[in-house]
Amino acid sequence: MNRFLFAGLALLAACNQTPPPTAAPVVRKDVPGPDIAALTDSTAPAALLAYGKQYPGSEVLIKTRLGNIRVKLYDDTPIHRANFLLLARKGVFDETMFNRVVKNFAVQGGQTYNARTIRLKRYRLPPEIRGTTHYHKKGALGMARYDDEQNPGRLSSNTDFYLVVGEKLTPDQSQAMTRRQLTPAQTKVYATQGGVPALDGLYTVFGEVVEGQDVVDNISNQPVESDKWPVEDIPLKVEVVK
Repeated sequence: MNRFLFAGLALLAACNQTPPPTAAPVVRKDVPGPDIAALTDSTAPAALLAYGKQYPGSEVLIKTRLGNIRVKLYDDTPIHRANFLLLARKGVFDETMFNRVVKNFAVQGGQTYNARTIRLKRYRLPPEIRGTTHYHKKGALGMARYDDEQNPGRLSSNTDFYLVVGEKLTPDQSQAMTRRQLTPAQTKVYATQGGVPALDGLYTVFGEVVEGQDVVDNISNQPVESDKWPVEDIPLKVEVVK
């Protein structure tokens, strides 16, 4: 049990670290949609909701050197979904990589490194936590966040996402890892598929892997540096496929 809790705290700490100063990204200006550089915490929700209605999408393909990961985006997290679609179409994610990997816990992407790191205006997203339907089962797609001490509203990062790996848990283990009361269905999924209930209710889950979970697991098993950055970089590209 301590192993799970330690891993959870490791990713939570990573989500709370402010990204370093960075170089500007190349954003596809020929792609329709809001001007990313003009979005703020207050203007992003309405702009993204309007974008999502005009330019819908439901599935993306995350391409890596270890294989592809197909992800379904949830309809009832429309702001996070529209933001992910917008950044994918504008090529923002194509300059990023998996930057934090915790074995048997989760893999986090959306940043690059040093001079190659994106400087993207860090507007944030309001939480869209759907605790009873969207939770941190194996394969869940969630959004990280930063500066929790100055972020009482738990606003999500606009670029830093993670995919859950986790491990199978007994009902007692899974319930002990969260302050929320798990449903019988959730307890069964955590026992048969695995996941990280310690994150439930804390971060927005807005999609799930439908193909390529073996790729996520492979990324989770890659050798990492002391800061959990993979020894060999794992760049990624995101393509909207449906």
